[in-house]
Amino acid sequence: MYQYNENGRIIIPDRSILDTFPKDGGEYFNRLVFESSPYLLQHAANPVNWYPWGDEAFEAALREDKPIFLSIGYTTCHWCHVMEHESFEDSTVAALMNDAFICIKVDREERPDIDNVYMSVTQMITGRGGWPMTVIMTPDKKPFFAGTYFPKETRGNRIGMMELIPRIQSLWQSDREKLLSDAESNTQRLQSVNTTNSEGSAGISSTVLEQGFQTFQQRFDSEYGGFGSAPKFPKAHDYSFLLRYWKKTGNLQSLAMVEKSLTEMRSGGMYDQIGYGFHRYSTDTEWLVPHFEKMLYDQAILVHAYLDAYLVTGKEEYAQTAREIMDYILRVMTSPEGGFYSAEDADSEGEEGKYYVWTTSEVEDILGEKDATLFNRAFEIKSNGNFRDGYATQTNIPHLTSSLDVWSKSLNIPSDELMRQIDHFRKSLFEQRELRVHPQKDDKILTDWNGLMISAMARAAQVLHDEKLENASVKAMDFILSHLVDEAGNLVKRYRNGVSGIHATVEDYAFVIWGLMEVYELTFDVKYLKKAVELSDYQLAHFWDVTTGGFYFTSDESEELLVRVKEAYDGAIPSGNSVSAMNFLKLGRMLSRPDYEVISTQIFNAFSTKLNRSSSGFSQMLQAIDFSQGPTFEILIAGKIDDDRTIRLINEIRSVFLPNAVMILVDPNDTELISWLPHLQYYHESDGGEPLVYVCQNFTCKLPTSDIQSVLEQLGLGK
Repeated sequence: MYQYNENGRIIIPDRSILDTFPKDGGEYFNRLVFESSPYLLQHAANPVNWYPWGDEAFEAALREDKPIFLSIGYTTCHWCHVMEHESFEDSTVAALMNDAFICIKVDREERPDIDNVYMSVTQMITGRGGWPMTVIMTPDKKPFFAGTYFPKETRGNRIGMMELIPRIQSLWQSDREKLLSDAESNTQRLQSVNTTNSEGSAGISSTVLEQGFQTFQQRFDSEYGGFGSAPKFPKAHDYSFLLRYWKKTGNLQSLAMVEKSLTEMRSGGMYDQIGYGFHRYSTDTEWLVPHFEKMLYDQAILVHAYLDAYLVTGKEEYAQTAREIMDYILRVMTSPEGGFYSAEDADSEGEEGKYYVWTTSEVEDILGEKDATLFNRAFEIKSNGNFRDGYATQTNIPHLTSSLDVWSKSLNIPSDELMRQIDHFRKSLFEQRELRVHPQKDDKILTDWNGLMISAMARAAQVLHDEKLENASVKAMDFILSHLVDEAGNLVKRYRNGVSGIHATVEDYAFVIWGLMEVYELTFDVKYLKKAVELSDYQLAHFWDVTTGGFYFTSDESEELLVRVKEAYDGAIPSGNSVSAMNFLKLGRMLSRPDYEVISTQIFNAFSTKLNRSSSGFSQMLQAIDFSQGPTFEILIAGKIDDDRTIRLINEIRSVFLPNAVMILVDPNDTELISWLPHLQYYHESDGGEPLVYVCQNFTCKLPTSDIQSVLEQLGLGK
């Protein structure tokens, strides 16, 4: 299929294939040059003879009698870059690798199924995980060695590639039975762990929500917000759970933990004070020094949390943070077609964070001495730098240690005027920062992460009454439905440069269905609700475990790996099972489908032992459990969608915190909706054509009304 030189390198006869290639590797490349993933393309000019994951690689390993060197990472991973520069770009290391192994590169964001399996192996063998992930395995994919980053030369207790490769090669040749035995043992352990998740549990504990709250309370950092010590991750679904817990119980500590954390994160260096958006995590307890990469999924989940906080408290700063994140996404992370890109790198010009930090002289050159003095005081910009790595270079991470309201009083400047000045300063700095070398952008469009962002953007459009966000979220969803589905209408995983493909996982389905429901409640266009049902039914048919309940990570049509995993833990990204539990509850209520609600109960039962034991690790699932316990509301609005009175009622209801409610609009002109859900024909406007709101709870509906105060009282929000 390809032409090769004497060293096994692919000869590219038509260099037009490299038009979007990130590096110039000369005339010769490895097999990754034909991939779509920016991460794989980064390695296409390596002297390592990388293969993509696939039959060709495993057949070569069998034919050449070599083990597999599997390296898993992602585009914006700092230590992945380090390992590439130290080892994979080094001809000496590459020669050793090519001689000893068949080498495979995997983008964890394109193939989370592979990453999920071998991350479990790495954690099982080493007690920790992370990226880059390094796994050495037999040609039949059974692992006998695992680790993360390895330097070129041995440093301290960390073995280097120059020593590791010959050692593994020698063992493969002289003591293969030991390696094969280890591989078999690791595989059996992995399969045993993933055989079942139900463990014969009797079901969810009645105190599981309280247990989750108490754990968060114990781990809460009362000085800086967040939970635990450094490094601190945002994990915004934790805060959304705590706000639900506050609503259910009235526990003020739950609300206080959220407000403290969201305020400190927004004020800190983990937030990009100049260009907006959150960095990946904080390396310290104070939220000052971030790991500078920006991930699409973090922005999405954080928007949900800040919208929740805004609806609960009415404080404009939470709404403003959500707006700013959306501004960043629309400005930087949105493709011309409407889909959302995946991430921005931490590094610029080979240095982490270089794009984002400032010296006092740079600020003075841009703002002038007087304005720079004000900005530097507010954002802690110091002549000798304001963080450990900045002391040597006198660089600073802009952050706030006091709110602008406090600065307003201290400086005797009216708050509105100070805000206006600060925004002017920020824009001036931003314009100059744009002239710097930008971090690399991972421009692949992932179905699951797009589903998350669409859910957040559509909800922001509802809460903030923002037409720009409405148009963008609808455009993004329409892009997904036209470019990230196969001929049968089922989802695929990834799109880039006009090419889509790879089997979708449960997260793709769960997150897109979430997005579809939010877009429906934004537009009330029934096609989005119908598509949510269509994808839900496919998910049930192809991902569901009929024996013990819960959704597998991969479908029964996907590639068969060592194990078929089921996951419920809500880490940096909520799990597909947790989001699905909420999806099926909401769809059940919207469509009067009790069979859908049963699915959610079975998900809870499938993971109940883990939930009962360590509930705080399942904060997205806890939100679904809260919904299932109620009280919940179905809000049916009978009225014409183009009637200003209908719109006013909808917007009033959207302005209050109703986490356990669903909304349906019954427009008398929407014949498609009524023919699909015939029971809705009984919900009418008033005889005079005035829109009416029907609030239903516990399978009964209260008297319809057009008075918003009566509606709020029926929702438990009255005087």
